[in-house]
Amino acid sequence: MEKERSIDRLARYIIIIGAIALAAAACYFFSSVLAYILLAFVVSLIGQPMLRLLRKIKIKGKSLSDAVLAIFTLVFIFAILLLIVWQVIPVVTGIVGEASLMKAQESTGGYNIIDQANGWVIQVIPWVGEDFDGVQLLIEKVSEVVDFSNISGILGSVASAVAGIAVGLFSVVFISFFFIKDDTLFGRIVGAMVPDSIEERVKKTIQDIEHLLSRYFVGLIVEILGVVVLNCLGLWLIARIGFNYALGIAFIAGLLNIIPYVGPLIGELIGVVLCVILKYGAGVGLGVNIWLFALIVLCIMLATQLVDAFIYQPLIYSTSIKASPLEIFVVLLIAGNIGGVVGMLIAIPTYTVIRVIASRFFYDFKPVKRLIPDVENEKTDSLI
Repeated sequence: MEKERSIDRLARYIIIIGAIALAAAACYFFSSVLAYILLAFVVSLIGQPMLRLLRKIKIKGKSLSDAVLAIFTLVFIFAILLLIVWQVIPVVTGIVGEASLMKAQESTGGYNIIDQANGWVIQVIPWVGEDFDGVQLLIEKVSEVVDFSNISGILGSVASAVAGIAVGLFSVVFISFFFIKDDTLFGRIVGAMVPDSIEERVKKTIQDIEHLLSRYFVGLIVEILGVVVLNCLGLWLIARIGFNYALGIAFIAGLLNIIPYVGPLIGELIGVVLCVILKYGAGVGLGVNIWLFALIVLCIMLATQLVDAFIYQPLIYSTSIKASPLEIFVVLLIAGNIGGVVGMLIAIPTYTVIRVIASRFFYDFKPVKRLIPDVENEKTDSLI
């Protein structure tokens, strides 16, 4: 009898391991489809608050159907994305054009920032020669990496990439429509894949995750907009680089701010460099020397980061995902060591999911109770 029980237990373990291996293989082979579904899920989390707001609008005492409201929500989300692109791309191309004009000034005897950079390199590294040209060297290195003779191959790769992006974008939009229209669809899909004994608990767990992640992503958008507004006002009113340029650079810094710790530093560096190029190329900005101007721009962007670090982030992280700043800091460090920048980008959403699952399924374990002391409150709040 004991031997039969051991055999049954062994068979059960083998079946479980086989099912896990099969699921892992399916996720690997259909990773692109899984990525589309997860991206659509994120879009739906961002769109759900707007959908609930639109449901309150009534025409002749009746609200529009969820399908129509979902379409409006998607149009609004992607209109915001197009607005960001519309603001960023012209600024970048304009600054590149200004840099090209700066280089062209050499023929008229002008002494610009590129000349200064070349002179500094020659002074520090004399063996590069008196005729060193950093721009020309960069072009030569790019030509070595990219084989421009194989134009057909390059065009084919570009066409394939564009087709892949188009398919991915259509897939995300199509799936997002159904996730936004029916906010219980994702939970039902996951619930259909688990045993009946835990299906109800899994659905409630999905609801908790959707609620917290929706607040987190909406808060993240608010944080980006807050950083954009502060940087834009500072660069426009204090550095005097012009409203359009200020808005474009502020958007670049705001988007990079999504990357924890490293992103703000990169945004500040890029902002200072672009503002310096604009001052020399377009003649905009305060009438001070270049070093003082760069310092002013840096101080503006540092002030914005201080406001973000001490006001925006604590409010977003503490109210949206109910985690302490110390938890977030440790999680980001671990994620950065494991996955680098990508790991840090997905660290907080992933930790939120793990936290909710632990509070729902492993709340009797001592480590969970100590790390999530308000687990009972979270479970109660999720039911309200």
